[in-house]
Order: sequence, then structure tokens, then C-alpha cells
Amino acid sequence: MQQFMLQSTEATEAFGARLFQSLPEKCVVFLKGDLGSGKTTLVRGFMRAAGHGGTVKSPTYNIVEEYQLNQRLFFHFDLYRLNDPEELEWIGIADYLQEQSICFFEWPEKGAGYIGSADVILSLSTQGNERLLEIEKMPQAIELNLLNSEK
Repeated sequence: MQQFMLQSTEATEAFGARLFQSLPEKCVVFLKGDLGSGKTTLVRGFMRAAGHGGTVKSPTYNIVEEYQLNQRLFFHFDLYRLNDPEELEWIGIADYLQEQSICFFEWPEKGAGYIGSADVILSLSTQGNERLLEIEKMPQAIELNLLNSEK
């Protein structure tokens, strides 16, 4: 399992930007971690690299934020306030997952049974003033792209 110490918010955003350079056009990413661990910060870095100039905030109350940039689709889900995973069916989760898009899921365990499996699983935790990012699951080709983009 690869691990990265991210020493600041900027480092977390930079990792998100590197992730943008590495992921295929269709991918499901699970982001695990406690409140304040940097999940949305990582997505913000990703979206900035994709060309989004506006605000990137956690879709805690909306459940999903949609971004369309350069004819590509990105969905950012925050399932923290989900009371029942069946609510995902009501918002059309199957349609989102069938799109040629990248879907980020914060709190994916709350969508168990409705969001399927992830292509990539990243876990973030706070370590003092830093964040520890662990790659729990990532196809080797994506990981190699990610590691090469670090150089």
C-alpha cells in the first residue's frame, strides 16, 4: 500500500491535481476519512486541474455536485447525511454511474449496495498538522501514472 504524507492543504490539492493527470475518463473513486481529513480538498485540487475556476465545496446537503468541463463529466458525492442508502436510487445513482465520468464518493460506506465497487480507494487521516493519504486500491497503470507525475 502506497502512503503519502501531505504537509499542507496545498500539498493535498497538488495530489488531487496529479490524480487528474492519472485517472481514465471513466472511474469511480472512494474517499475515506473522518470529517476534516482532506477529502474535499483533494477533490478541489482535482477540479482545479480539470479547469474549474469556481468554488469546490462538499456537497453535504445536495449529496452530489456536477461539473462539466471540456466535454467531460465529473460528479462529487458526499454521502455523510444519507439516512438510507436507498435514497441513492431516488436520485438516479445508476444513471450517474453509467455516464462516461469520474465519480468521487465521500463516505462511500453509507451507499453500500447502491454504488458498486470502486476503481480507486483513497484513505485520508490527520497526523498532527499533516495528512496521511493511503492508496488502498488503485490499478497499477493508474498508480504508475500517478507516481511518474510526482517527478
